[in-house]
Amino acid sequence: MKIVMLDKDTLGNNSLAPIESLGEFIAYPLTDSQEVVPRLNNAQVVITNKAKINRDHMLALPELKLICVAATGTNNIDIAAANELGIAVCNVAGYSTSSLIQHTFTMMSLLLGNMHRYIQDTAQGAWQRSEMFCRLDYPINELAGKTLSIIGFGELGQGVAKVASAFSMEVLIAERQGEVPRAGRVSFEDALQRGDIVSIHCPLTAHTTALINKQTLAMMKPSAVLINTARGPIINEADLADALANGVIAGAALDVLSEEPPQASNPLIKYQGDNLLLTPHTAWASSQARDRLIAQLALNISAFEGGKIRNQVS
Repeated sequence: MKIVMLDKDTLGNNSLAPIESLGEFIAYPLTDSQEVVPRLNNAQVVITNKAKINRDHMLALPELKLICVAATGTNNIDIAAANELGIAVCNVAGYSTSSLIQHTFTMMSLLLGNMHRYIQDTAQGAWQRSEMFCRLDYPINELAGKTLSIIGFGELGQGVAKVASAFSMEVLIAERQGEVPRAGRVSFEDALQRGDIVSIHCPLTAHTTALINKQTLAMMKPSAVLINTARGPIINEADLADALANGVIAGAALDVLSEEPPQASNPLIKYQGDNLLLTPHTAWASSQARDRLIAQLALNISAFEGGKIRNQVS
């Protein structure tokens, strides 16, 4: 069985041994669209994280039988074409939960404690020049007692809620916008209005695209902060930049943007305020999470070789 990985660099330097032992294995650092077909010639299995595989690629690859996505989201695959052509598509899920939860609370702590500003000032010698043992230049707030509003209550949202309880936070679970709240949830608008911290964990759909915009940001407290470790297009980035600049909300921390890597013209890349933190889509990427992802890819391929389809999304 020939297995080809199109973008191994997206998994860093973690060992691919669990996959390498399954057959003839070839891995490329990164792959652009015109390289997909020649690199997958005679392959039965392809592994891709972000490299796109479309209908034309599939039509040109008659031996291709399994597409393994090295992620949970499968928007880089033409699922309809795969169904039509009898090519199974599998993903991986749950591998990055611990990593993402840790990243989410790191972002919260940085924003509420202004830790990033203290670290920067210390690196520039401010502490060394201080007249007393500490510096209190910026507000320092605790997570305890804060209201955390969670948008999206799947495995990740539930994990964040569980950890929030250990910090003695009040947790609100937002219902989908425009729907009557189910038991244990509050309306979307109520969650925005009451949250000291609003953390996004929902998938990107037609319904959630630009869910956070000028109108919904205006519902939040001026003292509130926004966290997004889900998908970039859930936020209207120009509206968020304006909200941060004008004090509509107090701060934001984002691990994702609408285009990745972002362009210099992105309004959040251009934004100069110290109330915005950006990390380069690393919330998922602890070394342990990447090992779990690779192990799941190996299980998906082994199941396929045994005549079964594991984690099938098509």
